[in-house]
Amino acid sequence: MKITDILKSKNVTLSFEVFPPKTSASMESVLEAAQKIAALRPDFMSVTYGAGGGTSEYTLSVASDIQKKYDISVVPHLTCVSSTKEHVRKMIELYKQNGLENIMALRGDIPKDGSHSDDYHYAYELIEEIKQMGDFCIGGACYPEGHPESPTRDKGLKDLKFKVDHGVDFLTSQMFFDNNIYYQFLYNAREAGIGVPFIAGIMPITNAKQMKRSFELAKTQVPEEFMAIIDHFGTSPQAMMQAGIIYASHQIIDLIAHGIKHIHVYSMNKPEVAAGILSNISTIVKGE
Repeated sequence: MKITDILKSKNVTLSFEVFPPKTSASMESVLEAAQKIAALRPDFMSVTYGAGGGTSEYTLSVASDIQKKYDISVVPHLTCVSSTKEHVRKMIELYKQNGLENIMALRGDIPKDGSHSDDYHYAYELIEEIKQMGDFCIGGACYPEGHPESPTRDKGLKDLKFKVDHGVDFLTSQMFFDNNIYYQFLYNAREAGIGVPFIAGIMPITNAKQMKRSFELAKTQVPEEFMAIIDHFGTSPQAMMQAGIIYASHQIIDLIAHGIKHIHVYSMNKPEVAAGILSNISTIVKGE
């Protein structure tokens, strides 16, 4: 089922993300984690794509396995900046052949050495390619705290609208830890004329190492209350996991209370994290 149809048919949606293995040796453990997350019956799942398309075959394998075995709609990611048109078209065709109706279309991170393919420079070019090759529901990324490469937030919103106008059907946000930032972003996005559905991306921080990397990548603002949690519980793995799950659950509850109905959890292949969040909000989700 297409994601836009799922969003229309349910008042509240909860989805989870998994990432593919880097090598075939760890495929079994990834599929096992995906199976446990799928057993929670989320509204859909997404499967990420390695930098430069290095795990593209594994992304396809994990996504098709979830959809076929567990009858859950899946959104495989697809990046373009380090790929050739030939490779991208091959992946789109393979997604189509495997019955995958949704694609998360991303530019992808530019390699540290600055090298990349000359075939693509922006996500909208990939979106156009997908539109031409099939009847896919296309997702895009958005940044509540501003795109890290955009000089101003207004410019970032103009670029986002440009991307949506080229065929994006729904937007999923980068992680954020202060809901007020997301509420302001949504207001600004609507004022800018962006009318597609938004899905709020939530990242449960469950260990100090993950915290540092996540903050560096996303360049997110961290509320004082969350820093206090990290400072107090960060040296205790079990306590930090529980605190991270509770904080993410609180974020989701507040979002739903403020009328934000679609939540995507970056569960990092951790079924216990996905299960913990679902346990905390199951009645709220069903009640909505």
